[in-house]
Amino acid sequence: MEPQRITIDEVKMRLDNGESILFIDTRNPHDWRESEVKLPGARRIHYSELEQHLDELPHNRLIVTYCT
Repeated sequence: MEPQRITIDEVKMRLDNGESILFIDTRNPHDWRESEVKLPGARRIHYSELEQHLDELPHNRLIVTYCT
């Protein structure tokens, strides 16, 4: 399946409807450490390493990757 963009409004709507979403923070370690904004419960996987972790990710729920 190809990645698709999703809006923050759609994410909020899905969360409000009780959908389980896995958030993945793809920022590099330096940017993550320097940021005061961190989403509780998000997995941290740098974008360059995502492919290496595909087999660890669930296939039965929405996965949202993000960076700042």
